[in-house]
Amino acid sequence: MYYHPFQYPIYHPITPYPAYWMNYQIPRTYPSIDTKIFSGSVKSFRILMEQGSILLDRLGNVAFAHKMMTAAQQGKNAEVDRMIKSIGLKVPVTTKFTPTGVNFILSTDTSQNQSVNCCSLTISMKWGV
Repeated sequence: MYYHPFQYPIYHPITPYPAYWMNYQIPRTYPSIDTKIFSGSVKSFRILMEQGSILLDRLGNVAFAHKMMTAAQQGKNAEVDRMIKSIGLKVPVTTKFTPTGVNFILSTDTSQNQSVNCCSLTISMKWGV
């Protein structure tokens, strides 16, 4: 006897079992709260904010900005890096740019009483269309 495919009864492929086991909650243990690391990160981030403010003040100088944008447009990455280092910031800065914008990534220095880089500040700005 021939059956059309839509005439067969539809069965759920998984046999339903009672869900009582799903109500069991695994007790979680959390470490005790220690704010030393977080407090250190806050302190370090304040330094990054201060250094970012210094960077923005310098970038606000039209002559400096024009020189930097010209060097970037010509693909002179080393010159852009040299100009940023000439500002005299106390934290490492990584500069990444495209024809439409620039990113300055300020990060904490691992030599400043920290074993790891705790935080970074990225300043993203548009400088073209």
